[in-house]
Amino acid sequence: MKKFIIKQNDADQRLDKFVSKAAAGLSPSLVYKYIRKKSIKVNGKRAQISYRLQQGDIVEMYINDEFFLPKKTGFLNIGYNPDPDIIYEDENLILADKKPGVLVHESSDEKRDTFINQILLYLYNKGEYSPDTEASFTPSLCNRLDKNTGGIVLIAKNANAQRLLYDIVKYRKITKKYLALVHGTFKDKSSVLTAYLKKDTDKNMVDVSDTEKPGYRKIVTGYTVVDQSDKFSLLEIDLITGRTHQIRAHMAHIGHPIVGDCKYGYARDNKNLPFTHQALYAYSVEFKIDDEKNDLFYLNGKVFKVKNVYFEKFLSRK
Repeated sequence: MKKFIIKQNDADQRLDKFVSKAAAGLSPSLVYKYIRKKSIKVNGKRAQISYRLQQGDIVEMYINDEFFLPKKTGFLNIGYNPDPDIIYEDENLILADKKPGVLVHESSDEKRDTFINQILLYLYNKGEYSPDTEASFTPSLCNRLDKNTGGIVLIAKNANAQRLLYDIVKYRKITKKYLALVHGTFKDKSSVLTAYLKKDTDKNMVDVSDTEKPGYRKIVTGYTVVDQSDKFSLLEIDLITGRTHQIRAHMAHIGHPIVGDCKYGYARDNKNLPFTHQALYAYSVEFKIDDEKNDLFYLNGKVFKVKNVYFEKFLSRK
């Protein structure tokens, strides 16, 4: 039997969700079975699967030890002490600049040196996170970027901030802007583009169409030309919808692939250019939280930007 005293980071979640995290070896069907059969109790009594845990509740689990899997501590073994580029940090969240070439989460090719592991070790070294003292919560990324795209990532430091940040991103109470260096020049210095996109999971690519088709989802991308030469343009891009590879595919679709992007552009066009990654950067976020009761309302109206994006001065050298 294992006993858990519900702490702040565990509170306000359904009992079944907590159990599935605290006893990660349980299948969903076993979670429901053990709760129904009173093998899992709250405050010494049977509880409903949907019961929302309160701080101070006592959860007792009368199940085999094999279902309590070891906590994930791979972040302790990345081999160095990270020094993430922190743009902003308080008791609830971190805004950090992820560099191009870094995976946000582990993959089959990389298990340790990921951006989330860098952040976890950073917080661990500060004494702000330890897997041994958390039953169900781990600091987490609340938005994602492609491996070869750099820019601002939001990290929740507690469970309440995690829920709020997920909602802020989901309901677009945050404006994300990108800088992109693209091939070619523009007659229209500012425009809002609309098209339709379909993802091919097997190829990890997307297709863009000017007309609506079955399986295609609408995309909207705004751009403003910041600077341009005879061959290249620096754009500020407003990601109005957020689909997979939207900016890269949409720019390529209109004949302006991002410099360094050989997936949606052409290798021959990028030959002899000083870029090993696509020149795309999530460089700015602005919070637009309209609910004064939201615990993150203090961020409303604040704009955070990356300084010195590596390709920002490229045109001045041409």
